Amino acid sequence: MTSLLRRPVGTTGKVHDITPESAGWAHVGFALYRLAPGEDATAREDDRETVLVLVEGRARIEVEGEDFGEVGGRMDVFERTPPSAIYVPPGTSWIARATTPLALAVCTGPGRGTYPPRLLGPDGIETVTRGKGANTRFIHNIAMEDRDVAGSLLVTEVFTPDGNWSSYPPHRHDEADFPNITLLEETYYHRLNPPQGFGFQRVYTEDGTLDETMAFADGDVVLVPRGHHPVGVPYGYESYYLNVMAGPLRKWRFQNDPAHDWIFRRDQKD
Repeated sequence: MTSLLRRPVGTTGKVHDITPESAGWAHVGFALYRLAPGEDATAREDDRETVLVLVEGRARIEVEGEDFGEVGGRMDVFERTPPSAIYVPPGTSWIARATTPLALAVCTGPGRGTYPPRLLGPDGIETVTRGKGANTRFIHNIAMEDRDVAGSLLVTEVFTPDGNWSSYPPHRHDEADFPNITLLEETYYHRLNPPQGFGFQRVYTEDGTLDETMAFADGDVVLVPRGHHPVGVPYGYESYYLNVMAGPLRKWRFQNDPAHDWIFRRDQKD
């Protein structure tokens, strides 16, 4: 199995634990907890900031003693409603105690600047349509650069209808040359509806030094250290993914694969 595809290690507890060390890169961390009511998850990152995303379910959240109460409400990710999310600064402890079955994503990146703990959603998150035709998908920008809520993390989630493509035309963000392109590592946490389905993700560079095509299942994570990274889902299966990005600069600037950029330019004219 390719090292870019990470299967969950179980069905309960901490089923994903991707660190910069285990990924072989410098910035992005991602964990996923599946908890039953009454179970909790907690952590403290001394030099790293955290965005907690309640992918499914509800929980009581405390951040360094500040009680955010019971948050969440989306019981099935494919309801397509905006998620609840909370920003946690570096050097700050947090605890999440599940009040319903809970899928909790823990997104981490280098701590930069001074940002207070705060609720990031669902209020303030709108559903945005991107693409055309079989390239149509629906976006929830949880903590992208238009929201000055974090020092390094960029977090978004995407719903792709069955039979459609996403992260397409293929694009990359693997060079520090702002404003033309930025260097951002990225994780994709994938879900599928119905869950027995599958999808495909290709991670490749134009020079061919990296070219991996993976069939992902419900609950898998794909790592994108560099290169282009399109996603396709077959007819009959709806796709969701949660993206976590971080790099030296909290800006999302990308370049399309020149071989396929004509698709983007055509759609821009229509």
